[in-house]
Amino acid sequence: MNSDQLPVCDYEGSDYQHSFWDQGDREYEDRVEAIALKRLIPNSGKLLLEIGAGAGRNTPRYPGFERIVLLDYSKTQLQQAQERLGRSTRYIYVVADAYRLPFIPGLFDAATMIRTLHHISEPLLVLKQIRQVLQPGSPFLLEYANKQNLKAVLRFMLRRQDWNPFSLETVEFARLNFDFHPQQITLWLKECQFETKRRLTVSHFRLGLFKRWFPLPLLVMMDSLAQWTGKWWQLAPSVFTLNIATGETPQAKAGLFFCCPQCGSMHLKESSQSLACPECQQNWLIEDGIYIFRK
Repeated sequence: MNSDQLPVCDYEGSDYQHSFWDQGDREYEDRVEAIALKRLIPNSGKLLLEIGAGAGRNTPRYPGFERIVLLDYSKTQLQQAQERLGRSTRYIYVVADAYRLPFIPGLFDAATMIRTLHHISEPLLVLKQIRQVLQPGSPFLLEYANKQNLKAVLRFMLRRQDWNPFSLETVEFARLNFDFHPQQITLWLKECQFETKRRLTVSHFRLGLFKRWFPLPLLVMMDSLAQWTGKWWQLAPSVFTLNIATGETPQAKAGLFFCCPQCGSMHLKESSQSLACPECQQNWLIEDGIYIFRK
């Protein structure tokens, strides 16, 4: 299927950050994810690509990087990120489709994609795009929703769900919401020239029952310890992986940054209001400091 025809989960106009994170009783999830990121993210780097950055919840957790590109399909999410983080040369805000990343090959020395893959119907296409814009040896932090989590396993054994948590097939439990098998993710990563180095399992105790019975600091501590079991088995609903880009990538040419997602041209002409492609004549807007690569 052509990437133009693929469905996209669009958070445009959503108050996701406020309703789901700030007011949604998700402090436990936020804190344990912060622990996992700190354990996996490199201490330093030059240019990080944050795919599915949303309102910038995780962006401050990458303090060692000189510059960060926040990429999201939703302009309003990036506007919220801009309000949170401010305008500076350290942050570059980009509205774009992960199926067609608007960057020259080999540009970034790191990338993250957290709580995003579960909205992607064709993960292999996106992973190939990410590998293309990374330099060889670059770390890629990927989080995904795990279909083989303990709750799903128990429900399947008790015959309370039809789909098999042990099979490699992806499960779409709601429209554009997918759970993946860890082995299938590993196979896709390998096919896209990534070598998985570490796995952490996260959010072991996110059931409301645990949140009601146990104090938050205790839950966070228990999850922090349980994360290390991801090396041997993956039974938590969320899995964080550290992957290294292998193989070769063309060296990014000095002075080049964006490419046209429509035709692939690397010679866009930038003005204060747009990036113009001389080959396909597409004009990509720049609005209030946000680059917009959506038609």
